[in-house]
Parts: sequence; structure tokens; C-alpha cells
Amino acid sequence: MGNADFDDQYSHHHQKVEIPPPKPFLKAFKSNVKETLFPDDPFRKFKNQPLPKKLSLGFQYFVPILDWAPRYTFQLFKADVIAGITIASLAVPQGISYAGLANLPPVIGLYSSFVPPMIYAMLGSSKHLAIGNVAVPSLLISAMLGKVVNPHENPKLYLQLVFTATFFAGVFQASLGFLRLGFIVDFLSHATILGFMGGAATVVCLQQLKGMLGLVHFTHQTDIVSVMTSIFSQMHQVGNSFIL
Repeated sequence: MGNADFDDQYSHHHQKVEIPPPKPFLKAFKSNVKETLFPDDPFRKFKNQPLPKKLSLGFQYFVPILDWAPRYTFQLFKADVIAGITIASLAVPQGISYAGLANLPPVIGLYSSFVPPMIYAMLGSSKHLAIGNVAVPSLLISAMLGKVVNPHENPKLYLQLVFTATFFAGVFQASLGFLRLGFIVDFLSHATILGFMGGAATVVCLQQLKGMLGLVHFTHQTDIVSVMTSIFSQMHQVGNSFIL
């Protein structure tokens, strides 16, 4: 009797969920494209707003500091100071080492460590994103421009080429952001990302062999064959460095 009452109560409260009707192909395709390109629906807050309000919201959208600066408090300032000191203790030696990977003066690495975060504080939209120089682009700059000009024989021209290359890289990245093409990352598989991370670590470790073995004329290439060929062709320098 108790089971029958339970079944009646369960059937009374249990409601069958109906399957939603299928959408037309064009409507479903439009919805999927909108979800991919505009997942945050940036134009939603502009609807039914007067023109002055739309202009204000537009400035806040492209310069987010105009949105959160009026709500900034002293408590947040103290937390940001502590976070800034903590990150600076890592960014200073990191910037100097990355400048060495790119065959640039250490001061360039310091500039690239604190200038991007200052700009991102005004234009960025994430509170948890670290901005600065990275090992792999530093190595690629050295490998790419080292084929054109020797950084030790003509450092001025090499520095000009580095500034030109980084400028156009910034223009390209800004264009990707303006066109909202970040969704391309969603199509990268997990294996691809892991392969890139493992390859980057391998390239960085191989480039450190120059300083560890005391080699003077080291290859600017980043592949393992070129690096090992450069090492074995200078085995006499390797032996002398270990004897010293």
C-alpha cells in the first residue's frame, strides 16, 4: 500500500519533458554563428539607449578603465600594489633573460615587462591575465632576423628590424582583436596545445646549451638538428670550457 501511494505521488509530481521542436536550418545556423562570434553579445547593452548613452557605453567598451575607475577603492589599490610587487619580482629577471634569448639589450626586456601591463590596465578586460614577453617569440625573433643581419656585427640595424617586426606583429594582433577572431582558438585540439607547449619548452632548453657549454658561435636556428650540429662542430670549445 505504501509503494502504491509513493508511485501515485511520484507520478503526480513527475512531469514529462517535451523535446523542443527542431529549428529551421537558417535560423539554427544564424544562432550558432552568433554564439561563436559574439558569445558575450556586446551590442545588447546598446539597445533602446539614447545617443549620448550609446557613445558613453562605446568608449567604456573600447577603454574599460572608464567603466571601472569610478568604482576603484583604496582596498583594491592596496591589493594591486602587493600584486604588482610580486609580479615585478618575477618580471624583472624574466624580461632580462628573454632579451638575451632575442639577442637584445637587457633594458629592452625591462621595457617589454612593464609597458604592456600599463597599457593593458587601461585597455584590457581581464583581471587575471598576465601580459608581457614570452620565450618562444623571443627565440623566433632571434632565429628569423639572425638570418638577415648579425646582431653582434650590426646591432643598430638588428634593433631596428626587431622594432619593425614587433610593430607589425602588434598591428596583426590588434586586427584579430578588433575583428573578434579569438574564437579560432576554440578549434585547436588539446593535443595541438600540448604539442606547442612541449615544443616551446624543448626549444628554450636547447637554446640554453650555448651558455651552459660556453659556446661562442651558436646557431640561430631553433630546431634540434641545427642545435646539435652546432654543438658537435664546436666540441673543442666544449672540452675547454669544462677544463676551465
